[in-house]
Amino acid sequence: MKKEKSDQAKEVVLVTGGTGYVGGWCVVELLRRGYTVRTTVRSLSKEQAARASIAAEVDPGDRLSFYAADLTSDEGWGAAVSGCDYVLHVASPLSHDNARDLDSLVGPARDGALRVLRASVKAGVRRVVMTSSLAACTPTSYREEGIIDETLWSDPKDNKLDSYRKSKVLSEMAAWQFMNENAGGTSFTTILPGAIFGPVLSQANQNGSVQVIERLVKGRLPGTPRLGFEIVDVRDLAELHILAMTASEAAGQRFIAVSGFMWMHEISQVLRAKLGERASKAPTRMIPDFVLRVLSIFDGSLRSIVPMLGRRFTHTPEKARQLLGWRTRAAETTVVECAESLH
Repeated sequence: MKKEKSDQAKEVVLVTGGTGYVGGWCVVELLRRGYTVRTTVRSLSKEQAARASIAAEVDPGDRLSFYAADLTSDEGWGAAVSGCDYVLHVASPLSHDNARDLDSLVGPARDGALRVLRASVKAGVRRVVMTSSLAACTPTSYREEGIIDETLWSDPKDNKLDSYRKSKVLSEMAAWQFMNENAGGTSFTTILPGAIFGPVLSQANQNGSVQVIERLVKGRLPGTPRLGFEIVDVRDLAELHILAMTASEAAGQRFIAVSGFMWMHEISQVLRAKLGERASKAPTRMIPDFVLRVLSIFDGSLRSIVPMLGRRFTHTPEKARQLLGWRTRAAETTVVECAESLH
């Protein structure tokens, strides 16, 4: 039975990382559905800007509050989750600035997740939904074909996985282990999104995927490498988090979140076709694989890209569609509306 908004207003949801790309949209969608929402920020100095970007999409009224809590510290999490019915753990301290340092990535991501889970279990939260990544559901062989579902776990010992991707699988593994041992009355679900595109709430909360679109539109790339993306719209991703939060069938499940696959040169072509003059600088030529391989010898930031050249995995979102009734926008629509929001 669908809940009335008056019932949802009595339910309190904590979204970690409300200033982030995904977290911000989760807050917006929850408010639209009538929930009372809390969100965490590293510093309350960020509240005003975050509140303004959210208010541009939906009037929060008195149903939105901010709590200071950092994933690298225990402080603040008890107060943030106290009295909450649900928690959407979306925030991540990860940064590509130090992507080659595994310890600097795994520690904050894993320990931060465990902090949120401990506080949630102690507070008697009904369910925690955690954002993981397709990186935690990746075959060892980059030449492997076929349909991939949630039963697959990435091998963290796979040398082809860079530090960022290893940190995602190790963090999710640690979270499941903790919840299997300590959950009590709190159920747990994880969402595994692909490359996240779609409109940005503010220019400040762009993630790595969005920066790809920005560089294409502004002509900052000499060409497109043979890279492909399994795309999910950030608004559809927020919707899936909420479906997984409330559906009894979602307890104890992993859900892949993708809508479609596009090569980078296809994205560039779509942007030029749909945006016209605004995307006239988007590259039309492709960069040969051997060029990137040579460049990666001198530029360490390119080394994690080389194993992905020509890779086309096919992760299926069928479980989310069948079990939760999840529906998605077309990938082309998502990348175009992402680009439009950047102007």
